[in-house]
Parts: sequence; C-alpha cells; structure tokens
Amino acid sequence: MRIYQASETNPALIKKQKIAIIGYGNQGAAHAENLRDSSAEVIIGARENSQKAEAARAKKFTVLSAVGAARAADIVMIMTPDETHQAVYQEISAELTPQKILGFCHGLAVHFGYIQPPPDLDVMLVSPKVPGYVLRENYQSGKGSLILAGIWQNPSGRAMDMALSYATAISGGDAGILESTFGDECITNLFGEQAVLCGGIPEVIKAAYDTLVEAGYPEELAYSECVNQSKLLVDLIVKGGIKFMREKISNTAEYGGLVSGPRVINDGVRAEMKEILTEIRSGAFAQTWMDENKNGLKNLQQLRQAESRHGTEKTGQQMRSLMQGSAEERKAS
Repeated sequence: MRIYQASETNPALIKKQKIAIIGYGNQGAAHAENLRDSSAEVIIGARENSQKAEAARAKKFTVLSAVGAARAADIVMIMTPDETHQAVYQEISAELTPQKILGFCHGLAVHFGYIQPPPDLDVMLVSPKVPGYVLRENYQSGKGSLILAGIWQNPSGRAMDMALSYATAISGGDAGILESTFGDECITNLFGEQAVLCGGIPEVIKAAYDTLVEAGYPEELAYSECVNQSKLLVDLIVKGGIKFMREKISNTAEYGGLVSGPRVINDGVRAEMKEILTEIRSGAFAQTWMDENKNGLKNLQQLRQAESRHGTEKTGQQMRSLMQGSAEERKAS
C-alpha cells in the first residue's frame, strides 16, 4: 500500500475547484470547514429549512438544494449516511456531467452496486480514519489526520491527483494519505466496526462486567475495571503498539493477559470473525442494512432499547457523575 505525504500532492488543484458537500453532518461539516480554510470554494447541499441547512448557514456557507449544489459544483461529494447514498445519487445524477468528479468518504454504496456511475464520470474516494470532530480539531492544531484516498474510475486521468489534493486540504498536516480502493476501504471499515470497535469491544466489556456482578462483586468495581481502564490501555496501544502497552503494565497484568486473552478470543471467536468478514464481503450485510432501513429501522430500535437496559449504563452514569464531581472539587480546592 502506497503512503503519500502532503509534499507529494498538489494542494493547488483543489483551490481551482468549486466543491459541493452534499450533507452537512459529522464528516460533511468538517470537510467543508477544512476545505474552506485551505482556500477551496465550498457550497453545501442540504434540505431547505433543515437543521443541517441552518447549521451550515450559521457557519457562513452558501446552502443550496442537493440538485442545485451538484449543478453548480466541479466536485460533488456525497456525505450523507450510507443508507441514503443511492437516493441522493438518483436525485442529482442528471447534474453529474463528464467534466465533474463524484466523490465519497465511504465506499459501500458504490462497491456493492447500489450506485453505478456512468463510465465517463470520474469517481473518487477520500475517507478520513477519524470522526469528523477529530478531523476538524487535528486540522486546526496542525496535527493532521490519516486519510484514505482512491478512485473507482478515472476516465479523465485526473481523479487520483484531485483525490490527493482534496485529502491534503482536509487533513491540514502530514499524517499521511494511504492509497486504497473503494472495496478495501469499505470491507475493512465494516469489519473493524463490527468485529472490534462497535461490536467486539462493547460485548467483551458487557460480558466481563456481567461476570463480575453475577459473582457478587460491586457494580462500581466491575465498571471501573472493565470500562474505565479500557481507555487507558487502548491509549497505550495507539501510542506505541501492543508490545509497548505490555511494557507499561505490571508483570502480573502482562502474564495474566497473555495466558487468558487467547481463552477469551478463542478459535470459536476467530471462526465467527471469519464468518462476519464473509457476510460483509459477499454484500449480505449491506443488503441486510438496506432492508433494515426500508423496514423503518425496527430491529435497530429494539437493539438500542435492549442495550440501554444493560447494567453498564446505570452504573456508568453514576460513576461518571462521581468522577466528574471529584474532578470539579479538585479544581476548586
């Protein structure tokens, strides 16, 4: 995988383009503000009288309908949620002439065929590997953010150069730009979310909490050990890797983790991870998610309600209140 530095890109390219950001949410707002601060011309596509439209106007952006923004722009970035990409594309497709570039920050709809751009249209991917608010903060601090950039099709021959220029403009630093494909970005992103970040880690935390509480240990101690300290260890891993983390903990913790970790993440768990990856790669998960949206998100709402009743929520609220109060008391003393 090639990694570009900002010095290898042409920042001037993006400054000559008018960019439509369709969707002013978490990522869209950060892209828009970073692009503008990098001297690019930005307009916002949003529903009239919507909260997003008002938020964009409050930031002094010109706000048009999605169709109007796509018509006026040279580069059209669809930044709405994945489940809306197909509908947004259908709405603006008549405005996507061959002279324009269509862009995405997540490859799901294109990779799995929900959107099939005409062959004479450049299609690029620019995908930050941080949430929108972090992208904005890192830009303002000059730290920069890791960005994935790639192309779906490039009939004009300029799409990759423009993707790199766009990525440099929103990063605001030299954290690196990784060349990727729509498929690689989409599959690894979905798998990371499901197997680790949004699926695996919360389930391990809840299971460990339940195990301690059911064995008679205080909920507060269970929460402290299984939730609060998770961030401390993850921060060490992010800073220096797993080996670095193990060097910073006690010998007891290191040995216990090395001998017990494989019992938690055993062959059965690894087999389930492979099955999850298979479902993602085949498009089965994407289709399930699209069907869920057509069904009014009924299953998602039930899952949300069930999780909100888990013990970590009540205990966590109490513990966070306690710790926040202690911090404020220390500042006042």
